[in-house]
Amino acid sequence: MIHRSPAPRSRRERPAKPALTYEGIVATAVALMRAEGLQRVTMRRLAQELDTGPASLYVYVANTAELHAAILEELLGSVDLGAVRTGGDWRERLAAVLGSYTRVLFEHPSLAHSALVTRPSGPNYLALVEAVLELLHEGQVPDAQAAWGVDVLLQVATSTAAEHSARGQDAAAREQDNALVAALREATAQTYPRIAALGTDLISGTPDQRLAWIFRAVINGAKDTPR
Repeated sequence: MIHRSPAPRSRRERPAKPALTYEGIVATAVALMRAEGLQRVTMRRLAQELDTGPASLYVYVANTAELHAAILEELLGSVDLGAVRTGGDWRERLAAVLGSYTRVLFEHPSLAHSALVTRPSGPNYLALVEAVLELLHEGQVPDAQAAWGVDVLLQVATSTAAEHSARGQDAAAREQDNALVAALREATAQTYPRIAALGTDLISGTPDQRLAWIFRAVINGAKDTPR
């Protein structure tokens, strides 16, 4: 019996690949990050996922850094800006907006770290900046101080998310935290009078409480510190 090799399949019979679009590339990058982590979201890995060559992606995204910025921009769409339109103290509402931004980064530790150097410039990021500036304006923070203050507030939120999200996943970091707590508790008044006087208050409060206080401190500083 003669075995024949299957006839080669015509390229015309193969299903056509969907056309590449910027939106499709970013959506795939976000899905890849959720599944494998941001460190795996490279141009080569993304091209593999899209069944294309890396060169095809460079038409839409210049490099990996720009790709990560696009991922961050996409996720910033889930930041809750509703506090801008509600009543109540403007400081508390601003802290709520910043808290929502921080929690978005908390959910993606690798992205939080990348956000320290990533600069998105899309509509979601601009909406966040606009919301912060609007609440600073409502609080009668002078424009010059608001212009610099918005940068500091977002830096504080980003660095806090990067620090805590990274340390929360590191067993060695938790051991270091426990060692620090023990050292503070054992500090003697003779050698470390101020540490002993404050005691466990140095490490008191929940992360959310401390973060809200940090935001209020920076907000008040922006309002009362002239350029």
